[in-house]
Parts: sequence; structure tokens; C-alpha cells
Amino acid sequence: MNKPLRRIAIFCGLLVLALLIRDNWLQYVQADKLRTASDNRRVAIERYAAPRGDIIVDGEPITGSVLTKAGDYKYKRTYKNGPMWAPVTGYSSQAFDSTQLEKLNDGILTGNDDRLFFRNTLDMLTGKPKQGGNVVTTLNSAAQKAAYSGLKNQGGKGAVVALEPSTGKILALASYPSYDPSSFAGSRDSDAAAWSKLQKKSDASDPMLNRALRETYPPGSTFKVVTAAAALENGKYSSADQKTDSPLPWVMPGTQTELKNEGNIPCKDATMRVALQYSCNTVFGKIGADLGNDKMLAEAKKFGFDSEQFTPIRANASVFSKDMNDSQTALSSIGQFNTAATPLQMAMVASAVANDGKLMKPYMVDSLQSSNLDPVERSEPQEMSQPLSPSNAQILQSMMETVVKDGTGKNAQINGVTVGGKTGTAQHGVKNSENPYAWFLSYAKLPDHSSPVAVAVVIEDDNAVRDDISGGGLAAPIAKSVMEAVINSKK
Repeated sequence: MNKPLRRIAIFCGLLVLALLIRDNWLQYVQADKLRTASDNRRVAIERYAAPRGDIIVDGEPITGSVLTKAGDYKYKRTYKNGPMWAPVTGYSSQAFDSTQLEKLNDGILTGNDDRLFFRNTLDMLTGKPKQGGNVVTTLNSAAQKAAYSGLKNQGGKGAVVALEPSTGKILALASYPSYDPSSFAGSRDSDAAAWSKLQKKSDASDPMLNRALRETYPPGSTFKVVTAAAALENGKYSSADQKTDSPLPWVMPGTQTELKNEGNIPCKDATMRVALQYSCNTVFGKIGADLGNDKMLAEAKKFGFDSEQFTPIRANASVFSKDMNDSQTALSSIGQFNTAATPLQMAMVASAVANDGKLMKPYMVDSLQSSNLDPVERSEPQEMSQPLSPSNAQILQSMMETVVKDGTGKNAQINGVTVGGKTGTAQHGVKNSENPYAWFLSYAKLPDHSSPVAVAVVIEDDNAVRDDISGGGLAAPIAKSVMEAVINSKK
């Protein structure tokens, strides 16, 4: 072969080699990236080519699929009681992607998850159309209805979370105002207006905000439960009825500012039981300052503060700050200053107390199923931490039960059931200029001493008369209805 022909042959060989390398790069290395690329319409078309599997509550689907009238996408998502369940399901939209359980479990719901390979292969061999699997939740429909209805009837904004203390199962997760995911589940041509309306920044109600998981509020006096736990766990006080070292008035360390109580209440050297019953700022502020920032922070972290939670939907981290001076620690120990918590976090606090000091990891997906209901994955309860010893938890239970029996939480009383609780009215705005947040956290104990439910409720009502806002008045009745719903559903 002469020299020019040899050069041409080598050049052509290099071109073929480059083509083979490129082909293998695309088919193997880049395959997943190209398959899931947002610009690949084949992915979206295939995603909506068959009905999605369902999200299940109490054995019944709260989702569905219907044929679309036009376009490349054959099916679109539907929701039953969409606004009530939106904080749980999220949305699945042909035009605007998906969120929450719809997003996190998309592979199961579309039938594309690798764990469904055998099922899909069997269906293909038998000629059965491809079907998505199901997501079975831990939610209790009666509790969710009670939570959502209570918030809606209240008329403001707010959230409710209910947990099963012994397992961490989420029984209710409600946020209000809410939105209907069905309204924009279709194409841009049909549903763009509904989507745009929900995206308006001028809408202060922000209906797409999941307040139960993604909003942090000052917890106010409900945080005194954490402070009481810190006092017991660090040996500052050893019983509910031991008198505390709590002068009145009490000036915060390093300042000339008195920490005030709400009204003329018996807080001077009060026992922790009485201090929680009347919600004494001076008692719990001084406990926080005496223990110091490090010990208070350590106890708050045991309850889950300063860490994101995954239910599997991500919840924002609640906050208890470090490197605070004693007066800042005092204010933080009564749920003010920088302290902020999600409703999920405060439900976790109540849950740990009710469960004799053991905090279980909160979760809302009980199992994943194939289209023929075979289990693909099942969740198991996991212990997250032990914020309290059993004996100290029982002391704190007795204190919280006094709050409901004789204190500010009387609106949560349930006949034949022992209820423990704590109210909170948290300051809001610069120099407390805006209406405060109303909080209530609680748990219920049955005669057999089991605790089927713990609840946290927060209400933000910009239109209410300021003097009428209280955790016991606005939030406790909602918590009561949720607890009753759970108890009645177990009969």
C-alpha cells in the first residue's frame, strides 16, 4: 500500500474508532442522564402513557388518573379532596413536574422502578398493560379530616401534625390555606392559568406552602416542655412538685430588664408543675439561664432541633441557637428570641414525652406495592433518640396533664381519656407588633396507659382580635378533635 492510501486508511480507522467511542459513551455512560433529561419528551410521554399507581390512605386511593382529551400525554392525575391531602401527596403535573410523595415515589407510581422489573416482565409476557405501583401511607383519614376542617373553620392560616408516639407514624399532616393539585395536573394549554394564579407573590396566604413541614414559627410557651425536660435530665430539679429557685421579679442576667409573666399568676418559687400550669416565663427563663446555652442546646437537639427531618418529605430544621449569652438563652428557653420550630418538630416533642422519653423517627409511607399489591418495600419504626429517661418522662407527663386538667389547656379535655398538653402564644413581628401565633401540643393516653396520638397545632390569624388569641382558645379545640378522631378510629 502506498503512503497516501495508508494515511487515508489510518484516518478512516480513527474516525470509526471515534464513532464507536462516542456511540458507547452515549449508550452506556450518558444513558441515564439522557433518559431523564427534561428536554427528552419521550420520557414525559412514556411517564403519562399509562395510569399512575395510587397513594393510599386507610386502604382507599386518594388519587386517580383520567384520559386527557388532546396532546401527547395520554393520562393526567386526579385527586380526591385535593386541598386536604396536598401537604401529603404534593402534585404530579404534565406541565409543571411533581413534588413530595408524587416526586419521591415517581418510579413506583409510574411502574418504572427497577424493583418492579419482574412484575413488568410478567405483564409483558401475558399481554397485560403496564401499571404503576402504589404508595401506602400511615395517614389516618378521620384525623386528617378533623385537622383540615379545624383549620379551615378557624379561618386563618396554620398547620396540624399528629403522630403515633410508639412508632413515629404520621397520622395527620394538614396545612391551611391549601390548593387543589388537580387544577394544574394537565398541560400548559389547559392549566397554565391555574398554575399562574397559585404562583402570584402578592398572595400572602401562600397556599402552596406546606406549613406543617416547611414553615418555622417561634414556639412560644410550648417550648417550656423542652426546658422542663432539660431541668429534669440535668438534675436541676428532681420532681414536679419541688419548689424552684425563682424570684419575682426576675432580672435577666447581664441586663436591667425584668422578664415579665402574663398577668398576676403564682410564679414566685413555683414548683415546675405550677409553673407549667400557669406558664411562668420567669421560672423557665431562669432555668434556661441557669443551665446555660450548651445544656439547653444539647437537650433541644435530642428532640430533633437543628436537623432536617425526612418523612420522607423533607422538613425544615427547627432552630435553637448556639453561642448565646445567658439572657438570650433565657428568652430562647421560653420559645422566643431565635427559637423556631416546625409543627412537625413540636409534635415530636409531645410524642417523645408521651412515649416515656423515647423519640421515634416520624414517617408517612408504610409500604410500597406493585400493581398486584405485592409488597416492594415496607417501613419499620426506628428509634431516633432518648431525650428523657422513662422516670423523667413520667414526671413531665404528670405536669402536662395538670395543664389540661387545671390549667390553660382545659379545652383539650376528653371524657374517659387522660390528656397532657401545653399552650403557647408566641410573639410575632418587630416588638410583638403583629398578632401572635397560637400553639397547642398534646397527647392522649387511654385507660390501658397506651398513647395512640400526639398532636401539635399552630394558628396564625391576622384578622382575629389580639386579646382573643391563645393556644388554649384557638388551637386546643382542633387538637382535641384530632385526638378524638384517632381514638374513635381504633374502636
